[in-house]
Amino acid sequence: MTNTAALGKLVIIGVGLIGGSFALALRKAGLVKHIVGIGRSQQNMQCAVECGVIDEIAADMASALHQADLLLLAMPVGQTAHIMERIAPHLQANTIITDAGSTKQDVIAAARHHLPMQNRHHFVPGHPIAGTEQSGAQAAQADLYRNKHVILTPLPETSIDAVDRISELWQACGAQVSLMPAHEHDQVLAATSHLPHILAFAMMNHLHHSTSNPENLLRFAGSGFRDFTRIASSSPEMWRDICLANRDALLKQIDMYQNELNALQEILKNNDGEALEKTFSLARSIRENWLMSKN
Repeated sequence: MTNTAALGKLVIIGVGLIGGSFALALRKAGLVKHIVGIGRSQQNMQCAVECGVIDEIAADMASALHQADLLLLAMPVGQTAHIMERIAPHLQANTIITDAGSTKQDVIAAARHHLPMQNRHHFVPGHPIAGTEQSGAQAAQADLYRNKHVILTPLPETSIDAVDRISELWQACGAQVSLMPAHEHDQVLAATSHLPHILAFAMMNHLHHSTSNPENLLRFAGSGFRDFTRIASSSPEMWRDICLANRDALLKQIDMYQNELNALQEILKNNDGEALEKTFSLARSIRENWLMSKN
C-alpha cells in the first residue's frame, strides 16, 4: 500500500502475538516510525524490545499516548473496560484507536462508557481472525495476517476517515478487511471460533477425567487428535475472557452442538449405519465446499 502514509507513533497495549505481529507487519511495510509498548510483564516487554517488535517500553500512560497517531488495544478482552478508563484522561482528540478483541459488543459498550465522544469519533473496533496457539512477544510474526480476514465493526459515530485509515493499515499487513455489525460478528465468531476452543479444552479434560491413566491413553493419540486439540494450547486467560464476554451467543452454540451430539447418539443407539454415513457424508461435503471456496 504505497499510498498509505506512515504512522509517526504507534502505541500498543498488550504486546503479544496479535499486537506484536501488527507492529512487525507495519514495520516490514515501512509504515511506522516509532512503536511504543505497554504491558503487564516486564520480561515480555523486554523481549519485545530485544526482538525488534517495539522501540520503547512506555514509562506511563500519559507519556505513551502523547502525540500518538494510533493506539492498538491488544490485551485480553476482559481488561478492556479497565484499560479504557485508564487511557481516557490521556487521549488526544486526533489519536485513532482500534482494538483486536475477539468479541465486539462488550468492547463497544466499554468505549461508550469510558471514552468521550471526540475519541469515539476516532474509535474503530476490529478483530483480526488470525493467530496461533503461541503467545507473548516472542511469538509475533510479520506475516501473521497475510491473506487473513480482519473484521471492523465501527460505531455509528466513528468517522469514515478513521475506518479508511485502519482498513489501509490492515491491508498493508496483507489482510482482507470486511465491515460487519458488532452483534453479527459475535454470533459468527461464537460458532466458528469460540465453540471450537470450548470443544478442544473439553476434549483434553474429558480424556484426563475418563481414565486413571490419561498419559497411556494420550500415548496412542495420532495426528488427527493433535490437529483437533491444537487450540487447547491457547492462552487460558484470553479464552476465559472471550467466552465470558460472548457468553449468551456461546451458550446458544453449545446447546445447538449438544443437539447434534444427541442426534448422533440416537443414530448409534439404533445401530443405523445408513443414517450415520449420511450424516458423515453431509459434513464432509460441507467442509470440502468450504475449502474449495477458499482457493
